[in-house]
Amino acid sequence: MPHRSVINSAAYHDGVRVADVPVGDLGDAWNHSDRFIWVGLYEPSEQVLSHVQEAFGLHDLAVEDAHHAHQRPKLEVYDHSMFIVMRTAKLSESTDQRIEFGETHVFMGPRYVITVRHGSMLSHAGVRARCESTPKLLAKGEGFVVHSVMDFIVDQYFPIIDALQSELDELEEHIFSGESQRNVTARIYHLRRDLLAIMQAVSPLIDVSARLTRTNSNLISADARPYFQDIHDHVICIAGLLDGLQQLSQTALDSNLALISVSQNDDTKRLAAWAAILAVPTLIAGLYGMNFEYMPETNWAWGYPVSLGMMILACIVLYKQFRRVDWL
Repeated sequence: MPHRSVINSAAYHDGVRVADVPVGDLGDAWNHSDRFIWVGLYEPSEQVLSHVQEAFGLHDLAVEDAHHAHQRPKLEVYDHSMFIVMRTAKLSESTDQRIEFGETHVFMGPRYVITVRHGSMLSHAGVRARCESTPKLLAKGEGFVVHSVMDFIVDQYFPIIDALQSELDELEEHIFSGESQRNVTARIYHLRRDLLAIMQAVSPLIDVSARLTRTNSNLISADARPYFQDIHDHVICIAGLLDGLQQLSQTALDSNLALISVSQNDDTKRLAAWAAILAVPTLIAGLYGMNFEYMPETNWAWGYPVSLGMMILACIVLYKQFRRVDWL
């Protein structure tokens, strides 16, 4: 059986790690009523999931979701277990994709927690280490472990929001700097797309965290439920920040389009003004270029300089007039 997808598998007693448990021994280790098992998997094969399912009696539908991934964040409650889906996110150094998304699926039942990661590079090793460093809290059991994993995932959204806020501030400065705003439209579009993707990952967690706070399930002890209220507060805060950024980004987009329209109008007015100025000498030159035999002033010695002077004078008058109305 391949074990490369098994990141960690351990048994805990009174908040203290007492043994590492191979995948093949999960069923036997779970039979110890004074211990709970915490298994961490990364993109496990169907064979590994099937063995874990057999060891803990996991529901078929939940196992199918955990194997195929690409699930919407949700909470499903079965007879003796819970299945939670969350989307992880982190800033990417890639220019093609600024935010990397992944998924974490959590199975929680009597004396066991199983986390399954897909696509995410956010390891839960730090979460396990922090939990093991606080045995009194870890002694609360599987409820505290699930809270720690959820809290870790939710906290990863704050740096992303800060980065998007900084980008929006930069865009606003650029919009009102008087420089060209056409390339800003594409940047705002990508920003709003990232905000929508984050919102789609966060919004369902409002309901998930609220249900975990109010649950009467014996899987979460009464002294562990207040910790889920803290997660719920964080999710509400993140959703509020995202909503504010979406509104500001829409305002920035509208302002940018308005300034582009104003700039285009100014360009149109300038072109119209120069066209009107050039129309006067064109008209005069056109009249005297028709080559009729009998035309006024054609035989006059001062005809050419007078015509030229009239052209220059008319152009100057029109230029000053357009400058006065701010068309030039």
